[in-house]
Amino acid sequence: MTQKATFDLEDFLPYLLTQAAEASSLEFQQHYKGRYGMLRTEWRVLFHLGRFGAMTAKEICARSGIHKTKVSRAVAALERKRYLSREVLETDRRLESLGLTPMGERVFADLLGAAQRFDSAMTAHFTDQEEAVLRRCLTRIARLP
Repeated sequence: MTQKATFDLEDFLPYLLTQAAEASSLEFQQHYKGRYGMLRTEWRVLFHLGRFGAMTAKEICARSGIHKTKVSRAVAALERKRYLSREVLETDRRLESLGLTPMGERVFADLLGAAQRFDSAMTAHFTDQEEAVLRRCLTRIARLP
């Protein structure tokens, strides 16, 4: 990469990534917020439980990188909506196993289909090779220390 004489914010990689993430996130928000009244953290918690099965809030935090306060709020909201159930762990009564209710599983299945269609639509204008490179690069950036 050649060094530019002036700094161009619109070409600054963190700025571009934020813009792309925000645009795509706001568009997908129509599905989970519009259909189910969920906030971003709620659908992320729901998806972790739908994808990986029952787990504790602490495990969701570790897998998702979401702060424990936000996970706690999302868990409470999903429980109020009857998408999530809690069960105290016998091995450590301070912890709860979180899982999807049958209604939560239906919501997950619906949103999973919407997410798959959304992902396909987002990458439709890329070649298979471009899409693979994009995913590899974004994954590498996401794992930077």
